[in-house]
Amino acid sequence: MIFKKQLLIISILLLGAGLSMAQGNPSSKLWYKQPAQKWSAEALPIGNGRMGAMLYGGVDQDRIQFNEQSLWSGDNNWDGDYDTGDHGFGSYRNFGEIVVDFAAKSDATSYIRSLDISNGTHSTNFVQDGVRFTREAFASHPDQVMLFRYAADKMGALSGKISLTSAQGAVAVATGEGLTFRGEMPNKLKYAAVVRVLHNGGTVMVEGNRLTFNRCNSLTLLVDARTSYKPYFKSDWRGGDPMALIGFEIAKAQRKTFDALRKNHIKDLTALLGRVKFDIGTTSSDLLALPTDVRLKLYAGVEVPVEAVKGCNIDSRVFDKLVNQRKGTDDPDLEEAMFYYGRYLLASCSRPGGLPANLQGLWNNSNTPAWASDYHNNINVQMNYWAAESTNLSECQIPLIDFIVAAQEPCRIATRKAFGDSMRGWTARTSQSIFGGNGWEWNIPASAWYAQHVYEHWAFTQDMDYLRKTGYPIIKEICEFWEDHLKKLPDGTLVVPNGWSPEHGPHEDGVMMDQQLVWDLFQNYLDVAKALNTDADYQKKVADMQAHLAPNRIGKWGQLQEWQVDRDDPDDQHRHTSHLFAVYPGRQISKTLTPQLAEAAIISLRSRSGNYGKNINSPFTVESTVGDSRRSWTWPWRCALWARLGEGERAAIMIRGLLTYNTLPNLFCNHPPFQLDGNFGIPAAMVEMVLQSHAGEIQLLPALPKEWATKGFFTGLRARGGYVVDCAWQNGKVTSCKIRGIKPGKARVRINGEIKEVEVGVL
Repeated sequence: MIFKKQLLIISILLLGAGLSMAQGNPSSKLWYKQPAQKWSAEALPIGNGRMGAMLYGGVDQDRIQFNEQSLWSGDNNWDGDYDTGDHGFGSYRNFGEIVVDFAAKSDATSYIRSLDISNGTHSTNFVQDGVRFTREAFASHPDQVMLFRYAADKMGALSGKISLTSAQGAVAVATGEGLTFRGEMPNKLKYAAVVRVLHNGGTVMVEGNRLTFNRCNSLTLLVDARTSYKPYFKSDWRGGDPMALIGFEIAKAQRKTFDALRKNHIKDLTALLGRVKFDIGTTSSDLLALPTDVRLKLYAGVEVPVEAVKGCNIDSRVFDKLVNQRKGTDDPDLEEAMFYYGRYLLASCSRPGGLPANLQGLWNNSNTPAWASDYHNNINVQMNYWAAESTNLSECQIPLIDFIVAAQEPCRIATRKAFGDSMRGWTARTSQSIFGGNGWEWNIPASAWYAQHVYEHWAFTQDMDYLRKTGYPIIKEICEFWEDHLKKLPDGTLVVPNGWSPEHGPHEDGVMMDQQLVWDLFQNYLDVAKALNTDADYQKKVADMQAHLAPNRIGKWGQLQEWQVDRDDPDDQHRHTSHLFAVYPGRQISKTLTPQLAEAAIISLRSRSGNYGKNINSPFTVESTVGDSRRSWTWPWRCALWARLGEGERAAIMIRGLLTYNTLPNLFCNHPPFQLDGNFGIPAAMVEMVLQSHAGEIQLLPALPKEWATKGFFTGLRARGGYVVDCAWQNGKVTSCKIRGIKPGKARVRINGEIKEVEVGVL
């Protein structure tokens, strides 16, 4: 085995002051001076798109909780109640845990654990009894394994035990090569995991269902886990036994050196994440010398005890000054970190060939996770993918599109059951599983919202082959559902019958969000049909239906109405802003094309944020956005809405609100409870502040807040039409821009308030 022949290579880090954490891009590393205790709040995630782990970085004991995205309970093609047990709708499940229990039990010094979100490597470093220990972990997409490497600067310093535990009751078996378990869920889904243990020096022995290692120089764990899931309705959602593929992948990885596997992993992930750079300012060196959790508290204006920064390279008087800034510090690099982190998480849990990101991405330590850790289609799964196209991670949206394709047939069956055998097309209930399951209430416009993502993938990439084979058939079939489902009023107006403004208000005809979603669907269809020069007669039919949809209305206090009836309460601070879909992520309302409706949307959004009605004269601040509005996914949506409405200062307040009230020390977003749509959504919202392309033009710096205005730049962001855009600015004005596309020509660009025709370079 090549691993056993490798020379021990120890990476020595400068730990005392934490200076190494601030080198390179200061927005690319999360780092901490203590091990994690709480799974959702402190442990750090790695993932290869299909499989992931949460790492605690313990000293005496290293815990590795891991998942594989297809481990689900529940029955095939479920349609009905939201039963999240072994049968019925089911839920996403915890796969298991690896524990490396070290023999040494003394205190550690110079401790640092970190996650590099530019290349997906996790490290833990500390000194114990005069020995420096280094650990590294990553989840490789190209080699489809996770690796955990333990080493020390003293020969023979590693001794202890390794155990593997299934969270579904399978019994682990230890052999001379490692640990395995395999089992079958009550729904007949097979699952298996393998931990291959490789060592340099010393010995590894079997002890019951554990392994003991003694006086090793280094230790490497290769981990793989899979199920028998197959994303195909006609195969009953099941494929072959997972152990054969695991064995192949483990053996293939084992033939490579650790350095080669690490190189493959970093090359793969940085090729995705390195496409974009996003710089909105520079954080002071004093703040950069502090761990991530301390910076987050200071940003939020929370008092930090001096013990939390013991050993950091910061003067006590400077630290006291930072702590006393009760309104929170300015930390643009922390905001940038949230941008990069959202992209890192998406690339780590959503790659072609796998399933889409669920409510928790793919990281889950529970067999009863909140909302089954499912696919919620009334905002959550959509928000997971808002940033995929605009931040240049287009291929990461492919799993969502594949999921839509796989779910079509069970959704057709459920739709005909609910709405009549003559109904064409399909839609879905609010909650969906990986086995074609539909649970909880019907979210009737779900299919129209899914179609928007199918459309956006083409709008950003201009991939005509994809559009012809996949995108157009999906969008047209969903239009046929709405052709059959829309209700015609006596005056010829079309309304969506028996709708609901999630999760708010009565069920009735013509709910504004439903109307907006169908308008967007029809416009998307017209765009793609024109691009393909196909179905001219049906284009006319869809255009006629769109023209007869009940329009957006402005109510008695100037608001954009949520319902056909003018019943909106100016003091309503509900978390959902469903009736503003037409502003974002839709495109029916914009400041340039529909200014009156845009002004009405501003009034509605102020109301939802507690800045209208009784509080009409109160200042708009982070603190004034209260109660139900403080949700992890609410802040990004409102940030994007304010950006689309040209309100940069208010958009920036939404970013500060997310970090202040709904972000955990490991920068996971917390609804509460923990879910990741806030992490996925905030990069998309931040893009809308500096680049928009939904209104027939590319607009640069449409909602730049004063905090970002001094100097900044971005490279590699994408605009609709197949463009990649670079831009730099100073004092709020564009100083340079570069646009590349799939073919040469000119692009219509709004720069510093003026429309210009800009030459397009070829990608």
